[in-house]
Amino acid sequence: MDLYTKNALQCSKKTTRNYSTSFSLGIKLLKKQFRYPIHGIYGFVRFADEIVDTFHDHDKAALLSHFREETYKAIEDKISTNPILHSFQYVVNKYNIEKEIIDAFLDSMEMDLSYENYNNEMFQKYIYGSAEVVGLMCLRVFTEGDNKTYEMLKSPARKLGEAFQKINFLRDIKSDYIERQRSYFPHIDPATFSDAEKVKIEEDIEKDFDEAYIGIKKLSKDSRLGVYLAYTYYRKLFTKIKNTGAKNIMEQRYRISNTKKLMLLFSGYMKHKVNWI
Repeated sequence: MDLYTKNALQCSKKTTRNYSTSFSLGIKLLKKQFRYPIHGIYGFVRFADEIVDTFHDHDKAALLSHFREETYKAIEDKISTNPILHSFQYVVNKYNIEKEIIDAFLDSMEMDLSYENYNNEMFQKYIYGSAEVVGLMCLRVFTEGDNKTYEMLKSPARKLGEAFQKINFLRDIKSDYIERQRSYFPHIDPATFSDAEKVKIEEDIEKDFDEAYIGIKKLSKDSRLGVYLAYTYYRKLFTKIKNTGAKNIMEQRYRISNTKKLMLLFSGYMKHKVNWI
């Protein structure tokens, strides 16, 4: 790896650490060869998400369009002066990540600029593009060109991303509604969000988690613990959300403390050592 690429990947690593302690800890538990590539993926999706969610004083559509153009140019040229995009193109080209799933991700980011209320079709399209394909990008890295294993684990990887995203929607339902005027769950008005509606969403998430866990157990030991840790973090957050009412979800944002994260890390590590995952 040349110095410029290594430096670019370190920028992506710094981005991951600044934005997500949970994913940073999970990545540390991956085999060393996987860490930089997953940082490269995270940095890319994080920057795209920032464009649509936080750059309120700028032309988001123009910025996202430019970001898309520069992404494809970086992949084609195999270089970019933007270290985040250089990191991402390195991962895309090394692990043969398909253009179709990159398209789907950027399309979902674009949807955030124009859609405020999602119907069933748009909800599924958004979930696929914003979360499921990120799981598929990571799976391309973990399977290292083994297409048979990739195809076998595609569905569980998608379900894990879907579960994570639905939990994010539940956790952020207040801020999405009040700050961004968005409502992701079809046919649900956050202003009148009920316990019955919340339970129905949670039942779907449980099914996603069940299928995802089957896939996690089939990952190699080189990647299993890191993915399992992210899974346990979200399961713990999901438990907190399940144990409260819909009204409370609209009043506060739930999270997992750093102390609890470290406890989950230790527990997951011990299960991994004795092959209980």
